[in-house]
Amino acid sequence: MTSPETAAVVVDRAFPLLHPRPSQGWLNDPNGICFRNGRWHVFFQHNPDSARHDAITWGHVSSADLLRWEAEPVALRPQPGGPDSAGCWSGVMTDDGGVPTAVYSGVQDHSGASQVTLARGSADLRQWRQEGEVAAGVPADPSVTAVRDPFLFTWHGTRYAIQGAGLDDGRGALLLYDATGLSAWKYLGIWLTTAHPAAAGARANIWECPQLVEVDGRWVLIVSLWKHRDSAHHLSGVAHLIGSMNDDGGRPVFAPEACASTDGGPDFYAPQAVQLDDRVMLWGWSWESRTEEESDAAGWAGTLTFPRELGVVNDGLVVKPARELVGYRRRALDFGDVTALPAAAEAVVTPRGEVRVVLALVSPSGSREVYAAQSSRGVRVLVDASIVEVYREGSTAVTLRAYPGPDETWELRVTGDAAVEAWELGLP
Repeated sequence: MTSPETAAVVVDRAFPLLHPRPSQGWLNDPNGICFRNGRWHVFFQHNPDSARHDAITWGHVSSADLLRWEAEPVALRPQPGGPDSAGCWSGVMTDDGGVPTAVYSGVQDHSGASQVTLARGSADLRQWRQEGEVAAGVPADPSVTAVRDPFLFTWHGTRYAIQGAGLDDGRGALLLYDATGLSAWKYLGIWLTTAHPAAAGARANIWECPQLVEVDGRWVLIVSLWKHRDSAHHLSGVAHLIGSMNDDGGRPVFAPEACASTDGGPDFYAPQAVQLDDRVMLWGWSWESRTEEESDAAGWAGTLTFPRELGVVNDGLVVKPARELVGYRRRALDFGDVTALPAAAEAVVTPRGEVRVVLALVSPSGSREVYAAQSSRGVRVLVDASIVEVYREGSTAVTLRAYPGPDETWELRVTGDAAVEAWELGLP
């Protein structure tokens, strides 16, 4: 997909064919996801001028069917002298009296401090007014050393907000706000920290990009794990906590009961969830696992995952590809024990017992495994150039990146008794 600001022809074999992203520049966290007037809108952290994270804007793509995506103009840009002068960081979209409103972290430097900043959009989300409107600054609480990534939710008819935070004792945390008045939030204090006994699998120095949604009658909190060690910061995966929402004198209290990793792969971070009437959807950021210099040479870095649907079964998170993605299926592939796959392909493996599934890149000189697993449960594998998404029946997904060499092709191997269906993928 080519952005309206670039016209480069993408020749990099690693460039995704179906995952939406501009043809050039840096991409990270999905933001502001919404379904409005019959179209999906997905915004994302974007530097159109470089394959490095700098001077972050909000890029924008839209789709009527989750299959064919159109590039839209850049939505938000850093405003000189404004609360977002160094970048328009992550946030969400809401409706404020009929006006589409972006609620995001405005940063003026890279100290870890941010302000909740508002921007007002046109009905089609293509034009934006950024007037430096700040809904919440850095809390006066001296124990809060970092804060960012606002998320809105409604409980008992009241709009609340949370932000991810880091505390001076090294704990990650969530901050709670009353956001009844969107333009002026009331800080209610530290809401939850990594010290909670149920959060053992979500230890971090900062909880980033918190998402809080109700799924199948349970509340699911998703947090991205920012850790500091060896004098550097590390983005260390994504965790979720499943629990209930209780009342404490009229305020919500999230009581987590179970915690686990949200994705089993090494290349997934900062997902955003959107709650609809009939399902909860999730997009994530898949970063590059090749070097920055290789990304510089290619002129791009980062992609969004395919949209996913969330469920909860027996206090476990279940992640599936969005139901619309079957619309990418084109030519059916004949499958033997070993099958060559095109650059964009899908395979559905239904075991009749224990089977081994291996996805590899092969060439005349050898083979390298990209994904391998032994399972008696179904597996759905989606390959798109350099991004692989594996969906495991009754469980979470695995997201990873691998870069085909000039003479390498994708190959799927299934050992054991299983029914396998496979397709080449393409635009409808």
